Amino acid sequence: MNPLVSSDAGHGVTQLSVNLNKVALLRNTRHLDLPSVTRAATLVLEAGANGITVHPRPDERHIRASDVPALKALLQAWPQVDYNIEGNPLHNLMDHVRATRPHQATFVPDAEGQFTSDHGWNLPADIDTLKPLIAECHALGVRVSLFMDPIPEAMAHARTAGADRVELYTEAYASAHGTPRQAEVLARYTAAAQAAQACGLGVNAGHDLNLANLTDFLRAVPGVLEVSIGHALIADALEMGYAETIRAYLRCIRLAPKTPAASAPQGGASGLGRPGAGPTAQGTPR
Repeated sequence: MNPLVSSDAGHGVTQLSVNLNKVALLRNTRHLDLPSVTRAATLVLEAGANGITVHPRPDERHIRASDVPALKALLQAWPQVDYNIEGNPLHNLMDHVRATRPHQATFVPDAEGQFTSDHGWNLPADIDTLKPLIAECHALGVRVSLFMDPIPEAMAHARTAGADRVELYTEAYASAHGTPRQAEVLARYTAAAQAAQACGLGVNAGHDLNLANLTDFLRAVPGVLEVSIGHALIADALEMGYAETIRAYLRCIRLAPKTPAASAPQGGASGLGRPGAGPTAQGTPR
């Protein structure tokens, strides 16, 4: 169904997860299912995307609660595709995780009504809060990624909390891209990724990545398992269409070298980190 996924997954190629929030945001401006979130998911998957990401905020400003199971139902036909639900586990995220059991839950420390995600978890201060929630996700067969700033010394604390992966918050890199600060900022991300991998964490990345800066990031930060891209990708799709946009992002990914680190570690000791596959070994329904 998707040869680009089956040929690359697990062979050192960073996976592309498409965040559909902005499709839902446009839909919510009218009392119509237009544009359709599930139709958008179908089109990006047909074009070769490896995963779908949604962030169902409590205020439902974009992704609605009803979108989450609808996408799960759609993805039954795409068994090689990862479903990633992100949000604050102290708000509504855990309800979605319990009901849907996605392949991955990305814990993001957003405040209710926050404009957009703008910082990672404060570790080690948040460890005691996160530990039982991560353990519950594991009991459900769900991989956990923690949204983190590029602070190398915080990565071991993320592992202590029980996380399988970290998602490096890349806004600082995106802001520095093309400026004299680019190399300095990228070095922080390289160091953070290396620290995460050294303690057994898989590394994801996301926020403000786009066609202009993605390849440079992946060249400097080897071993990234997954990038989650929404705002820029959907904006590009308005001009180029979904299919050409996905192909363009996959070309950016393929311009970065494959590395052994991108296929291991996949997600830490829980064994829930296989790219392009969910926790079927745990008996979890897809």
